[in-house]
Amino acid sequence: MDNLSYIEAASDSAVAAWIAGAIRAALGSDERPVAIVVPGGSTPFPILERLASTALDWRRVTVWPTDDRVVPEDHPASNTGRIRAALESTGAEVVTLTVMEQVPRFALAWLGMGPDGHVASLFPNADPRIDDREAIRRLTPDPLPPEAPFDRISLTLPALLDSERLLFVIRGAEKRQVFDAAARGDSDLPVARLLAAASQPVTCFT
Repeated sequence: MDNLSYIEAASDSAVAAWIAGAIRAALGSDERPVAIVVPGGSTPFPILERLASTALDWRRVTVWPTDDRVVPEDHPASNTGRIRAALESTGAEVVTLTVMEQVPRFALAWLGMGPDGHVASLFPNADPRIDDREAIRRLTPDPLPPEAPFDRISLTLPALLDSERLLFVIRGAEKRQVFDAAARGDSDLPVARLLAAASQPVTCFT
């Protein structure tokens, strides 16, 4: 992939600084609000804590979760609730995903990836498609992850691809192997489908 670059052994602070730079550049390009995508899971929140302390015009930033568990926002498993709490001090708007939302073009789509190659809540069993006509879907992982046995709501592959930049933060050797194989086109996992269709710059922090 000519549009993929790796930044190895990056600290959470380095990732947060890179994201802040991307947001700052988008804010400086015009006066319109800037929309970004943020993943759930365990990896993003130490980065978000550092990002939240960065001086940006957060009132012009709209933050979309890549996906969420179908639970109340005050539930410990809610990505939206945790993202909202992490960014509460900034004044940024955090969107609650529903199938009725009008999805914008994103300045940055920050994505995670599971060891099975899923992105957002687009698990292999869901057979996510690049040509999906929907921007948001509700679905059920199969098998249900025991640590989060809930239905999901997720941005789709075309919604995630409608972005100026893609960012991955991949921690651990197992996930790195899956990601590298996807980038080479050696699998048909959801992450491989997304990467194969990506024409924008893709940055992967490890």
